[in-house]
Amino acid sequence: MQITENTVVSMHYTLTDEQGQELDSSVGQEPLVFLSGAQNIIDGLDKALQGKVAGDKLAVSVAPEDGYGAVHQELIQKVPTENFQGVDEIQVGMQFMAQTPGGQQPVTVIAVEDDGIMLDGNHPLAGKTLNFDVEIIDVRVALAEELEHGHVHGAGGHHH
Repeated sequence: MQITENTVVSMHYTLTDEQGQELDSSVGQEPLVFLSGAQNIIDGLDKALQGKVAGDKLAVSVAPEDGYGAVHQELIQKVPTENFQGVDEIQVGMQFMAQTPGGQQPVTVIAVEDDGIMLDGNHPLAGKTLNFDVEIIDVRVALAEELEHGHVHGAGGHHH
Protein backbone atom coordinates (compact mmCIF):
# COMPACT_ATOMS: atom_id res chain seq x y z
CA MET A 1 0.00 0.00 0.00
CA GLN A 2 1.26 3.48 -0.88
CA ILE A 3 1.37 6.44 1.48
CA THR A 4 -1.45 8.83 0.63
CA GLU A 5 -3.46 11.31 2.65
CA ASN A 6 -5.39 9.50 5.40
CA THR A 7 -3.07 6.50 5.64
CA VAL A 8 -1.30 5.55 8.85
CA VAL A 9 2.47 5.44 8.43
CA SER A 10 5.04 3.78 10.69
CA MET A 11 8.60 4.86 10.01
CA HIS A 12 12.05 5.17 11.47
CA TYR A 13 13.92 8.41 10.92
CA THR A 14 17.10 10.22 11.76
CA LEU A 15 17.01 14.02 11.63
CA THR A 16 20.19 16.01 11.03
CA ASP A 17 20.85 19.71 10.56
CA GLU A 18 22.73 21.39 7.71
CA GLN A 19 26.07 20.54 9.34
CA GLY A 20 25.14 16.85 9.64
CA GLN A 21 24.67 16.96 13.42
CA GLU A 22 22.03 14.49 14.60
CA LEU A 23 19.08 16.28 16.20
CA ASP A 24 16.65 13.40 16.73
CA SER A 25 16.17 9.76 15.81
CA SER A 26 13.71 6.92 16.31
CA VAL A 27 16.30 4.26 15.45
CA GLY A 28 16.60 1.76 18.31
CA GLN A 29 13.20 2.87 19.65
CA GLU A 30 9.59 2.46 18.58
CA PRO A 31 8.92 3.83 15.09
CA LEU A 32 7.15 7.13 14.62
CA VAL A 33 3.48 6.48 13.74
CA PHE A 34 1.40 9.26 12.19
CA LEU A 35 -1.68 10.00 10.11
CA SER A 36 -0.56 11.36 6.73
CA GLY A 37 -2.22 14.62 5.71
CA ALA A 38 -3.38 15.47 9.25
CA GLN A 39 -0.47 17.81 10.10
CA ASN A 40 0.96 15.26 12.55
CA ILE A 41 4.45 15.88 11.07
CA ILE A 42 5.97 18.81 9.18
CA ASP A 43 4.41 19.38 5.78
CA GLY A 44 7.61 19.04 3.75
CA LEU A 45 8.34 15.58 5.10
CA ASP A 46 4.73 14.41 4.76
CA LYS A 47 4.63 15.53 1.10
CA ALA A 48 7.95 13.82 0.32
CA LEU A 49 6.61 10.51 1.66
CA GLN A 50 3.55 10.44 -0.61
CA GLY A 51 3.59 7.37 -2.87
CA LYS A 52 6.21 5.51 -0.81
CA VAL A 53 5.62 1.96 0.45
CA ALA A 54 6.81 -0.26 3.31
CA GLY A 55 10.49 -1.05 2.86
CA ASP A 56 11.34 2.20 1.07
CA LYS A 57 14.36 4.10 2.36
CA LEU A 58 14.94 7.69 1.35
CA ALA A 59 16.73 10.91 2.22
CA VAL A 60 14.54 14.01 2.42
CA SER A 61 15.74 17.61 2.70
CA VAL A 62 13.07 20.00 4.02
CA ALA A 63 13.50 23.74 3.49
CA PRO A 64 12.48 26.07 6.37
CA GLU A 65 9.28 27.17 4.63
CA ASP A 66 8.10 23.52 4.52
CA GLY A 67 9.37 22.79 8.05
CA TYR A 68 9.17 25.14 11.01
CA GLY A 69 9.19 28.35 8.99
CA ALA A 70 11.50 31.31 8.85
CA VAL A 71 12.94 33.03 11.90
CA HIS A 72 10.69 35.94 12.89
CA GLN A 73 12.82 38.69 14.44
CA GLU A 74 9.80 40.13 16.29
CA LEU A 75 9.76 36.94 18.40
CA ILE A 76 13.26 37.72 19.71
CA GLN A 77 13.32 40.28 22.49
CA LYS A 78 15.03 41.36 25.67
CA VAL A 79 13.05 41.22 28.90
CA PRO A 80 13.99 42.48 32.36
CA THR A 81 15.77 40.01 34.63
CA GLU A 82 13.11 40.80 37.26
CA ASN A 83 10.64 38.80 35.16
CA PHE A 84 12.46 35.65 36.33
CA GLN A 85 11.95 35.99 40.07
CA GLY A 86 12.28 32.63 41.78
CA VAL A 87 14.72 31.26 39.19
CA ASP A 88 18.13 30.91 40.82
CA GLU A 89 20.31 30.87 37.72
CA ILE A 90 19.25 31.67 34.17
CA GLN A 91 21.32 29.95 31.48
CA VAL A 92 21.34 29.98 27.69
CA GLY A 93 19.18 27.14 26.37
CA MET A 94 16.67 27.18 29.23
CA GLN A 95 13.05 27.17 28.12
CA PHE A 96 10.10 28.91 29.75
CA MET A 97 6.44 29.50 29.00
CA ALA A 98 5.70 33.19 28.41
CA GLN A 99 2.27 34.76 28.63
CA THR A 100 1.56 36.64 25.39
CA PRO A 101 -1.56 38.34 23.97
CA GLY A 102 -2.04 35.14 21.91
CA GLY A 103 -1.75 32.86 24.95
CA GLN A 104 1.09 30.76 26.32
CA GLN A 105 4.22 30.74 24.13
CA PRO A 106 7.35 28.64 24.68
CA VAL A 107 10.52 30.76 24.66
CA THR A 108 14.21 29.87 24.79
CA VAL A 109 16.92 31.90 26.54
CA ILE A 110 19.48 32.84 23.87
CA ALA A 111 21.58 35.32 25.90
CA VAL A 112 21.98 36.48 29.48
CA GLU A 113 23.09 40.12 29.55
CA ASP A 114 23.68 42.68 32.29
CA ASP A 115 20.57 44.63 31.32
CA GLY A 116 18.18 41.73 30.66
CA ILE A 117 17.50 38.29 29.23
CA MET A 118 17.25 37.71 25.46
CA LEU A 119 14.39 35.34 24.63
CA ASP A 120 13.51 33.67 21.34
CA GLY A 121 9.89 32.65 20.75
CA ASN A 122 10.66 30.97 17.41
CA HIS A 123 10.60 27.18 17.19
CA PRO A 124 14.17 25.96 17.84
CA LEU A 125 14.27 24.53 14.29
CA ALA A 126 12.87 27.65 12.57
CA GLY A 127 15.04 28.89 9.73
CA LYS A 128 16.86 25.55 9.40
CA THR A 129 16.99 23.10 6.54
CA LEU A 130 16.16 19.70 8.02
CA ASN A 131 17.57 16.46 6.62
CA PHE A 132 15.76 13.20 7.27
CA ASP A 133 16.92 9.66 6.59
CA VAL A 134 13.71 7.65 6.56
CA GLU A 135 12.75 3.98 6.43
CA ILE A 136 9.08 3.19 5.91
CA ILE A 137 8.10 0.26 8.16
CA ASP A 138 4.37 -0.03 7.50
CA VAL A 139 1.47 1.71 5.75
CA ARG A 140 -2.17 0.96 6.48
CA VAL A 141 -5.63 2.41 5.98
CA ALA A 142 -6.66 4.74 8.79
CA LEU A 143 -9.62 3.77 10.93
CA ALA A 144 -12.74 5.99 10.81
CA GLU A 145 -12.13 7.07 14.41
CA GLU A 146 -8.52 8.04 13.60
CA LEU A 147 -9.71 10.17 10.68
CA GLU A 148 -12.34 11.80 12.88
CA HIS A 149 -9.81 12.60 15.62
CA GLY A 150 -6.97 13.53 13.28
CA HIS A 151 -4.37 11.20 14.81
CA VAL A 152 -3.42 7.54 15.13
CA HIS A 153 -4.83 5.38 17.92
CA GLY A 154 -3.37 2.25 19.50
CA ALA A 155 0.25 1.07 19.34
CA GLY A 156 2.52 4.00 18.56
CA GLY A 157 -0.39 6.41 18.53
CA HIS A 158 -2.72 8.23 20.91
CA HIS A 159 -4.58 6.48 23.73
CA HIS A 160 -7.92 7.93 24.88
